[in-house]
Amino acid sequence: MIRTRFAPSSSGLLHLGHAYSAIIAHDFARRQGGAFLLRIEDLDQSRTRPEWEAQIFDDLAWLGLTWDGPVLRQSTRSAAYEVALCSLSDHGLLYGCACSRRDIAEAASAPQEGVEHIWGPDGLIYPGTCRPPKSSMTDDRAAQRLNMTAALSDCSKIVFQELATDFQTAVNHITNAPHFIDSIGDIVLSRRSGDAAYHLAVVVDDAAQHITHVVRGADLLSATPIHALLQHLLSYPTPIYHHHALIRDPAGKRLAKRDDARAIAKFRGEGASPDDIRAMVGLPRRSKL
Repeated sequence: MIRTRFAPSSSGLLHLGHAYSAIIAHDFARRQGGAFLLRIEDLDQSRTRPEWEAQIFDDLAWLGLTWDGPVLRQSTRSAAYEVALCSLSDHGLLYGCACSRRDIAEAASAPQEGVEHIWGPDGLIYPGTCRPPKSSMTDDRAAQRLNMTAALSDCSKIVFQELATDFQTAVNHITNAPHFIDSIGDIVLSRRSGDAAYHLAVVVDDAAQHITHVVRGADLLSATPIHALLQHLLSYPTPIYHHHALIRDPAGKRLAKRDDARAIAKFRGEGASPDDIRAMVGLPRRSKL
């Protein structure tokens, strides 16, 4: 059975971009007689608010979307993330890193003739300051990074399937290992606080919820090879992905949580209907699924 999910963070109001993503994931699953699940990404408790989580539920219900089973909250999943980290550590794929973002920026800006700065999904590519054998970090407060070279030692390419806009055709998206190492670098999987980083949490949770199809924005396409690699390393199945176009403001800028002018709650307050929201994001009116 097809299982999709919508995974917003409870750090602000849902906007039109969220509505678009949630609606197409929901409608795709329902057309196939499948399940649509809801996950709240609330690992960063300093930014989350109960009232924003409540508003997420209210906005989705108002849009006519229903979800199956209990809501999964990442803030309750630390034990599951730790199991995954221990598995990767047992295979010698993690190392401790005490570098701050400032440290990385300074290392990247140091004079290196003929070397250009490379940016990946998480910002500047990590220069490997703490990578063994350069360091043997034992500080429990250190972040945990994936040793990408070790992780790809028995894997020449990373492959996942991308579902086309017709939601019928799936094509292989292939990233060769050498390019992957150069363009991604050693990603953080656990932060200094001990909290799981996004890449680890989303992979563990998709596996736990048995997600078969991940529907999300094109801005996350560059992160998907990371997730496919982690799924391979953790022996998880790899879902089929669909990265949809982003909803943008009149100036062409991608919508963000801080853009309250495009919040669903604002349009509701002004008298918009759920079908009006669908029209704003280029989707047809509701029909019985």
